[in-house]
Amino acid sequence: MTMQPLAVTAKTIVNACGKGESAMLESLKKNKSGLRQQGYPDLSFDTWLGRVDGLETVEIETELKQFNCRNNRLAYMALNTDGFRQSVEVAKKKYSANRIGVFVGTSTSGGAETESAYKYARQHDGVLPVDYQLMPTHNTASLHNYVRRSLGVTGPGHAISTACSSSAKVFAAAYRHIASGRCDAAIVGGVDSLCLSILYGFNSLQLVSSEICRPYDANRNGINIGEGAGFVLLEPMEAGHGKVKFKGYGESSDAYHMSTPHPEGDGAVQSMTGALLRAGLGSNDIEYINLHGTATRNNDAAEAHGIKRVFGEKITCSSTKGFTGHTLGAAGITEAIISILSLEYNVLPGNLNIQHIDTVLEVSPLMKTQSHSVENVMSNNFGFGGSNCSLIFGW
Repeated sequence: MTMQPLAVTAKTIVNACGKGESAMLESLKKNKSGLRQQGYPDLSFDTWLGRVDGLETVEIETELKQFNCRNNRLAYMALNTDGFRQSVEVAKKKYSANRIGVFVGTSTSGGAETESAYKYARQHDGVLPVDYQLMPTHNTASLHNYVRRSLGVTGPGHAISTACSSSAKVFAAAYRHIASGRCDAAIVGGVDSLCLSILYGFNSLQLVSSEICRPYDANRNGINIGEGAGFVLLEPMEAGHGKVKFKGYGESSDAYHMSTPHPEGDGAVQSMTGALLRAGLGSNDIEYINLHGTATRNNDAAEAHGIKRVFGEKITCSSTKGFTGHTLGAAGITEAIISILSLEYNVLPGNLNIQHIDTVLEVSPLMKTQSHSVENVMSNNFGFGGSNCSLIFGW
């Protein structure tokens, strides 16, 4: 059952904290949030957003203009950051383009483009813009098709849309394809961008906070939605000497409720124990957990119950959504990369914005970022409908 680790040989990250891993690392070290109290076109309620600057003016490749939408522009921005595109070119020479898979997660996809098209239609007798195309923009496969064509890789792959666990589950999908011999290496990632349907949808569930989010705080009252993108290149372990390894994954579907996790964290327990089993590790081997930590009452409580059942009360942990906001379908890759950075730079992120730890939860997140070296870390992402995924990274 123990899996053969894969090496993380390249990565890139973009979100409200800035472009690139250096911007993300600086935010973590300085306990600096990318969230801002700001508006979004046609948004009528107050909240804090994790909005990426300059995204509106990004232009994707001319030959791929049919994929032009906010989500794919964000993907383009990330692919051209941290030297990621150049790393893929090196991998293509090593394995060939048809032996590199692409696995991506998203939930919004190009929703903003569709909203814009329907706004136009309301003003033009129900006629959609002549240049609007659903499949290359809003369809969830849009991101996968754009990324593989942008990078020029033709191996197997697909898009995953399981809400907040989407771009965590891509690691599991990539591992299975590599382990079964269907590809030699894989690009995994996720992108989600702001759109009104997501903002109003979460607000209708009374889950959006008008204040800056405070995961695991006794007075937490909801999420702040962000947008973000991230990609990781996974290669066989021998290709990544001295690199952080992807060691294990666990997936579960508790199917307790459409939007509420099992109150005792049953699904979380299954995914975390599954990751430990595949990594060949015990609970005592995990030195830090990047919490799902959305700052809603039920989600934080359910995750805390699950963590206590697996790890006890003394585990070092924190939610990093106070830095980036909840990036939904991009949360998995965002927090996986933050976990990798914690290993590479000996930085354990603080649980930003927390003022009063909720002692009822019996899990105590880090109040401030700490400098500390660790061997193995876990990253949790638990989505609507009980679609859960836990990842383990280490040396």
